[in-house]
Amino acid sequence: MEQISLDRLTGLIAFARAGSLGSYTAAARALGVSPSAVSKSVQRLEQHLGLRLFSRTTRSLTLTSEGRDLHERALRLLREADAIEQAAVAARSEPAGALRIAAPLPIGVHILSPALPRFRERYPKLMIDLRLGDRLVDLIEEGIDVAIRVGDLADTRLISRQLAPHRICAFASPDYLARRGAPAHPDELINHDCVNFRFQSSGQAFGWPFLVGDRLLEIVPDAAIITDLSDAVATIIASGGGIGVTPTYVAAPYVRRNELVPVLRNFAVPRTNITALWPESRRGNPNVKAFIEFLGEIFPPQPPWDEVLAKANRPDVSR
Repeated sequence: MEQISLDRLTGLIAFARAGSLGSYTAAARALGVSPSAVSKSVQRLEQHLGLRLFSRTTRSLTLTSEGRDLHERALRLLREADAIEQAAVAARSEPAGALRIAAPLPIGVHILSPALPRFRERYPKLMIDLRLGDRLVDLIEEGIDVAIRVGDLADTRLISRQLAPHRICAFASPDYLARRGAPAHPDELINHDCVNFRFQSSGQAFGWPFLVGDRLLEIVPDAAIITDLSDAVATIIASGGGIGVTPTYVAAPYVRRNELVPVLRNFAVPRTNITALWPESRRGNPNVKAFIEFLGEIFPPQPPWDEVLAKANRPDVSR
Protein backbone atom coordinates (compact mmCIF):
# COMPACT_ATOMS: atom_id res chain seq x y z
CA MET A 1 0.00 0.00 0.00
CA GLU A 2 1.29 3.46 -0.93
CA GLN A 3 2.21 5.53 2.11
CA ILE A 4 0.74 9.01 2.40
CA SER A 5 3.33 11.72 1.84
CA LEU A 6 3.96 14.59 4.23
CA ASP A 7 2.94 17.02 1.50
CA ARG A 8 -0.47 15.35 1.08
CA LEU A 9 -1.00 15.17 4.83
CA THR A 10 -0.31 18.91 5.02
CA GLY A 11 -2.82 19.43 2.23
CA LEU A 12 -5.50 17.44 4.04
CA ILE A 13 -4.98 19.50 7.21
CA ALA A 14 -5.20 22.76 5.25
CA PHE A 15 -8.29 21.49 3.39
CA ALA A 16 -10.05 20.43 6.61
CA ARG A 17 -9.45 23.77 8.34
CA ALA A 18 -10.35 25.89 5.30
CA GLY A 19 -13.51 23.86 4.73
CA SER A 20 -14.65 24.35 8.32
CA LEU A 21 -13.76 28.03 8.60
CA GLY A 22 -14.73 29.15 5.11
CA SER A 23 -11.57 31.01 4.16
CA TYR A 24 -7.87 30.49 3.67
CA THR A 25 -7.18 33.47 5.95
CA ALA A 26 -9.11 31.98 8.88
CA ALA A 27 -7.52 28.57 8.29
CA ALA A 28 -4.07 30.18 8.21
CA ARG A 29 -4.78 31.96 11.50
CA ALA A 30 -5.84 28.69 13.12
CA LEU A 31 -2.79 26.82 11.81
CA GLY A 32 -0.26 29.59 12.42
CA VAL A 33 0.86 29.83 8.78
CA SER A 34 0.32 32.27 5.90
CA PRO A 35 -2.87 32.23 3.75
CA SER A 36 -0.72 31.58 0.67
CA ALA A 37 0.73 28.47 2.32
CA VAL A 38 -2.79 27.14 2.95
CA SER A 39 -3.87 27.96 -0.61
CA LYS A 40 -0.87 26.25 -2.16
CA SER A 41 -1.29 23.15 0.02
CA VAL A 42 -4.94 22.81 -1.02
CA GLN A 43 -4.11 23.35 -4.67
CA ARG A 44 -1.45 20.63 -4.58
CA LEU A 45 -3.95 18.28 -2.92
CA GLU A 46 -6.52 19.03 -5.62
CA GLN A 47 -3.95 18.31 -8.32
CA HIS A 48 -3.05 15.00 -6.68
CA LEU A 49 -6.70 13.94 -6.24
CA GLY A 50 -7.79 15.27 -9.60
CA LEU A 51 -10.78 16.99 -7.95
CA ARG A 52 -11.91 20.53 -7.27
CA LEU A 53 -12.51 20.74 -3.54
CA PHE A 54 -13.59 24.39 -3.40
CA SER A 55 -15.53 26.85 -5.49
CA ARG A 56 -13.65 30.12 -5.17
CA THR A 57 -14.70 33.72 -5.70
CA THR A 58 -12.98 36.91 -4.55
CA ARG A 59 -15.19 36.94 -1.44
CA SER A 60 -16.08 33.35 -0.63
CA LEU A 61 -14.74 29.83 -0.42
CA THR A 62 -17.33 27.04 -0.53
CA LEU A 63 -16.97 23.28 -0.71
CA THR A 64 -17.88 21.57 -3.97
CA SER A 65 -20.05 18.45 -3.83
CA GLU A 66 -16.87 16.33 -4.04
CA GLY A 67 -15.28 18.50 -1.36
CA ARG A 68 -18.22 18.01 0.99
CA ASP A 69 -17.93 14.25 0.64
CA LEU A 70 -14.25 14.32 1.59
CA HIS A 71 -14.40 17.05 4.22
CA GLU A 72 -15.90 14.97 7.03
CA ARG A 73 -13.25 12.28 6.44
CA ALA A 74 -10.52 14.90 6.63
CA LEU A 75 -12.02 16.21 9.89
CA ARG A 76 -11.93 12.69 11.35
CA LEU A 77 -8.24 12.60 10.49
CA LEU A 78 -7.69 15.87 12.39
CA ARG A 79 -9.67 14.65 15.39
CA GLU A 80 -7.58 11.48 15.55
CA ALA A 81 -4.39 13.53 15.32
CA ASP A 82 -5.62 15.79 18.12
CA ALA A 83 -6.49 12.75 20.25
CA ILE A 84 -2.95 11.44 19.78
CA GLU A 85 -1.53 14.79 20.83
CA GLN A 86 -3.81 15.03 23.88
CA ALA A 87 -2.89 11.51 24.98
CA ALA A 88 0.79 12.42 24.77
CA VAL A 89 0.24 15.66 26.68
CA ALA A 90 -1.82 13.94 29.39
CA ALA A 91 0.99 11.43 29.88
CA ARG A 92 3.18 14.31 31.09
CA SER A 93 2.75 15.58 34.60
CA GLU A 94 4.45 18.93 33.93
CA PRO A 95 2.87 21.60 31.72
CA ALA A 96 4.91 21.98 28.54
CA GLY A 97 4.48 22.70 24.85
CA ALA A 98 1.87 24.97 23.28
CA LEU A 99 -1.13 26.43 25.09
CA ARG A 100 -3.58 28.13 22.70
CA ILE A 101 -5.84 30.74 24.33
CA ALA A 102 -8.58 32.82 22.70
CA ALA A 103 -10.09 35.87 24.40
CA PRO A 104 -11.86 39.15 23.66
CA LEU A 105 -9.33 41.90 23.02
CA PRO A 106 -10.00 44.05 26.14
CA ILE A 107 -9.86 41.06 28.51
CA GLY A 108 -6.69 39.86 26.81
CA VAL A 109 -5.02 43.27 26.97
CA HIS A 110 -6.08 44.39 30.45
CA ILE A 111 -6.29 41.15 32.44
CA LEU A 112 -4.55 38.23 30.74
CA SER A 113 -1.51 39.87 29.12
CA PRO A 114 -0.12 41.47 32.30
CA ALA A 115 -0.47 38.13 34.12
CA LEU A 116 1.06 35.80 31.51
CA PRO A 117 4.72 36.47 32.42
CA ARG A 118 3.93 35.36 35.99
CA PHE A 119 2.26 32.22 34.64
CA ARG A 120 5.27 31.37 32.48
CA GLU A 121 7.63 31.88 35.41
CA ARG A 122 5.90 28.90 37.00
CA TYR A 123 5.84 26.85 33.80
CA PRO A 124 8.81 27.93 31.64
CA LYS A 125 8.36 24.99 29.25
CA LEU A 126 5.04 26.40 28.05
CA MET A 127 4.68 28.38 24.82
CA ILE A 128 1.56 30.55 24.95
CA ASP A 129 -0.35 31.40 21.79
CA LEU A 130 -2.77 34.21 22.73
CA ARG A 131 -5.40 35.10 20.10
CA LEU A 132 -7.46 38.24 20.67
CA GLY A 133 -10.56 39.60 18.95
CA ASP A 134 -14.34 39.71 19.12
CA ARG A 135 -14.78 36.89 16.59
CA LEU A 136 -16.50 33.86 18.15
CA VAL A 137 -14.00 31.04 17.61
CA ASP A 138 -14.91 27.37 17.39
CA LEU A 139 -12.56 25.83 19.94
CA ILE A 140 -12.72 22.33 18.51
CA GLU A 141 -12.44 23.28 14.84
CA GLU A 142 -9.59 25.73 15.47
CA GLY A 143 -7.66 23.70 18.03
CA ILE A 144 -8.05 26.22 20.87
CA ASP A 145 -7.23 24.87 24.34
CA VAL A 146 -9.02 27.51 26.45
CA ALA A 147 -11.31 30.39 25.48
CA ILE A 148 -12.36 33.30 27.65
CA ARG A 149 -15.75 34.67 26.70
CA VAL A 150 -18.24 37.16 28.00
CA GLY A 151 -21.53 35.41 28.67
CA ASP A 152 -22.97 32.17 29.99
CA LEU A 153 -22.44 30.14 26.85
CA ALA A 154 -23.71 26.58 26.75
CA ASP A 155 -22.05 24.07 24.43
CA THR A 156 -22.36 20.38 25.16
CA ARG A 157 -18.89 19.82 23.70
CA LEU A 158 -17.29 22.24 26.15
CA ILE A 159 -16.57 22.46 29.86
CA SER A 160 -17.14 25.89 31.38
CA ARG A 161 -16.32 27.79 34.54
CA GLN A 162 -17.55 31.23 35.53
CA LEU A 163 -14.65 33.53 36.43
CA ALA A 164 -16.15 36.90 37.42
CA PRO A 165 -19.07 39.24 36.76
CA HIS A 166 -18.63 41.33 33.63
CA ARG A 167 -19.46 44.74 35.07
CA ILE A 168 -19.86 47.76 32.86
CA CYS A 169 -20.59 51.35 33.79
CA ALA A 170 -20.83 54.80 32.26
CA PHE A 171 -17.80 57.05 32.71
CA ALA A 172 -16.69 60.57 31.85
CA SER A 173 -13.69 62.75 32.58
CA PRO A 174 -13.82 65.25 35.48
CA ASP A 175 -13.17 68.01 32.93
CA TYR A 176 -16.18 67.03 30.82
CA LEU A 177 -18.45 66.84 33.87
CA ALA A 178 -17.23 70.24 35.07
CA ARG A 179 -18.22 71.71 31.69
CA ARG A 180 -21.46 69.84 31.02
CA GLY A 181 -22.64 68.53 34.37
CA ALA A 182 -23.42 64.93 35.31
CA PRO A 183 -26.63 63.25 34.15
CA ALA A 184 -28.94 62.25 36.99
CA HIS A 185 -30.91 59.73 34.95
CA PRO A 186 -30.24 57.71 31.75
CA ASP A 187 -32.93 59.81 30.01
CA GLU A 188 -30.61 62.82 30.35
CA LEU A 189 -27.97 61.24 28.11
CA ILE A 190 -29.79 62.86 25.18
CA ASN A 191 -28.29 66.16 26.37
CA HIS A 192 -24.72 64.82 26.35
CA ASP A 193 -22.01 63.86 23.92
CA CYS A 194 -21.88 60.07 23.90
CA VAL A 195 -19.02 57.83 22.77
CA ASN A 196 -20.01 54.33 21.73
CA PHE A 197 -18.50 51.03 20.63
CA ARG A 198 -19.35 49.12 17.45
CA PHE A 199 -18.65 45.38 17.23
CA GLN A 200 -16.17 44.53 14.48
CA SER A 201 -17.74 41.11 13.91
CA SER A 202 -21.32 42.31 13.38
CA GLY A 203 -21.09 46.07 12.82
CA GLN A 204 -23.76 46.60 15.49
CA ALA A 205 -23.56 49.46 17.97
CA PHE A 206 -23.38 48.51 21.65
CA GLY A 207 -26.56 48.85 23.69
CA TRP A 208 -26.09 50.53 27.09
CA PRO A 209 -27.98 48.62 29.83
CA PHE A 210 -29.42 50.47 32.82
CA LEU A 211 -31.56 49.20 35.69
CA VAL A 212 -34.30 51.77 36.35
CA GLY A 213 -36.40 50.57 39.26
CA ASP A 214 -37.17 46.97 38.37
CA ARG A 215 -36.95 47.56 34.60
CA LEU A 216 -33.89 46.77 32.51
CA LEU A 217 -33.47 49.36 29.78
CA GLU A 218 -31.08 49.16 26.84
CA ILE A 219 -30.22 52.46 25.19
CA VAL A 220 -28.30 52.88 21.94
CA PRO A 221 -27.39 56.57 22.15
CA ASP A 222 -26.89 58.91 19.24
CA ALA A 223 -23.12 58.83 19.37
CA ALA A 224 -20.94 61.89 18.85
CA ILE A 225 -18.07 59.47 18.29
CA ILE A 226 -18.27 55.74 17.54
CA THR A 227 -15.33 53.33 17.33
CA ASP A 228 -14.82 49.62 16.74
CA LEU A 229 -12.03 49.34 19.33
CA SER A 230 -13.21 49.10 22.92
CA ASP A 231 -10.02 50.58 24.37
CA ALA A 232 -10.50 53.67 22.19
CA VAL A 233 -13.76 54.45 24.00
CA ALA A 234 -11.83 54.81 27.27
CA THR A 235 -9.11 57.01 25.76
CA ILE A 236 -11.67 59.26 24.04
CA ILE A 237 -13.79 59.86 27.13
CA ALA A 238 -10.68 60.28 29.31
CA SER A 239 -9.68 63.07 26.92
CA GLY A 240 -12.96 64.89 27.52
CA GLY A 241 -14.87 63.46 24.55
CA GLY A 242 -18.09 62.79 26.44
CA ILE A 243 -19.79 59.92 28.28
CA GLY A 244 -19.11 56.32 27.34
CA VAL A 245 -19.84 52.85 28.68
CA THR A 246 -16.89 50.54 29.20
CA PRO A 247 -16.01 47.48 31.31
CA THR A 248 -14.77 48.24 34.80
CA TYR A 249 -11.46 46.44 34.18
CA VAL A 250 -10.76 48.83 31.28
CA ALA A 251 -11.75 51.95 33.20
CA ALA A 252 -10.06 51.11 36.53
CA PRO A 253 -6.55 52.46 35.68
CA TYR A 254 -8.10 55.73 34.46
CA VAL A 255 -10.24 55.98 37.61
CA ARG A 256 -7.17 55.37 39.75
CA ARG A 257 -5.42 58.32 38.01
CA ASN A 258 -8.57 60.47 38.35
CA GLU A 259 -8.87 60.66 34.55
CA LEU A 260 -12.33 59.05 34.60
CA VAL A 261 -15.15 58.97 37.13
CA PRO A 262 -18.28 56.80 37.06
CA VAL A 263 -21.62 58.38 36.23
CA LEU A 264 -25.13 56.94 36.57
CA ARG A 265 -23.57 54.34 38.84
CA ASN A 266 -26.83 53.68 40.69
CA PHE A 267 -28.32 52.48 37.39
CA ALA A 268 -25.42 50.21 36.45
CA VAL A 269 -26.11 46.50 36.10
CA PRO A 270 -23.71 43.56 35.61
CA ARG A 271 -23.92 42.76 31.91
CA THR A 272 -23.24 39.04 32.31
CA ASN A 273 -20.28 36.87 33.36
CA ILE A 274 -16.74 36.27 32.17
CA THR A 275 -16.49 32.55 31.48
CA ALA A 276 -13.67 30.12 30.67
CA LEU A 277 -14.42 27.25 28.28
CA TRP A 278 -12.35 24.30 27.15
CA PRO A 279 -13.08 21.13 25.15
CA GLU A 280 -13.90 17.86 26.86
CA SER A 281 -10.85 16.41 25.09
CA ARG A 282 -8.65 18.78 27.15
CA ARG A 283 -10.00 17.61 30.53
CA GLY A 284 -6.80 15.76 31.44
CA ASN A 285 -4.43 18.21 29.73
CA PRO A 286 -1.90 19.48 32.32
CA ASN A 287 -1.44 22.74 30.39
CA VAL A 288 -5.15 23.47 30.56
CA LYS A 289 -5.48 22.37 34.19
CA ALA A 290 -2.62 24.68 35.20
CA PHE A 291 -4.09 27.62 33.31
CA ILE A 292 -7.61 27.15 34.68
CA GLU A 293 -6.15 27.10 38.19
CA PHE A 294 -4.23 30.29 37.38
CA LEU A 295 -7.39 31.98 36.10
CA GLY A 296 -8.83 31.54 39.59
CA GLU A 297 -6.01 33.77 40.86
CA ILE A 298 -6.38 36.58 38.34
CA PHE A 299 -10.18 36.57 38.63
CA PRO A 300 -10.60 36.59 42.44
CA PRO A 301 -14.03 36.82 44.13
CA GLN A 302 -13.46 40.57 44.62
CA PRO A 303 -11.62 41.66 41.45
CA PRO A 304 -9.23 44.58 42.05
CA TRP A 305 -10.74 46.59 39.19
CA ASP A 306 -14.15 46.55 40.87
CA GLU A 307 -12.59 47.55 44.19
CA VAL A 308 -11.10 50.63 42.48
CA LEU A 309 -14.57 51.68 41.37
CA ALA A 310 -16.08 51.01 44.78
CA LYS A 311 -13.61 53.52 46.26
CA ALA A 312 -14.06 56.08 43.49
CA ASN A 313 -15.46 59.54 44.12
CA ARG A 314 -19.14 59.96 43.32
CA PRO A 315 -19.46 63.16 41.29
CA ASP A 316 -22.83 62.15 39.89
CA VAL A 317 -26.18 62.77 41.50
CA SER A 318 -27.96 59.73 40.07
CA ARG A 319 -30.99 58.75 42.06
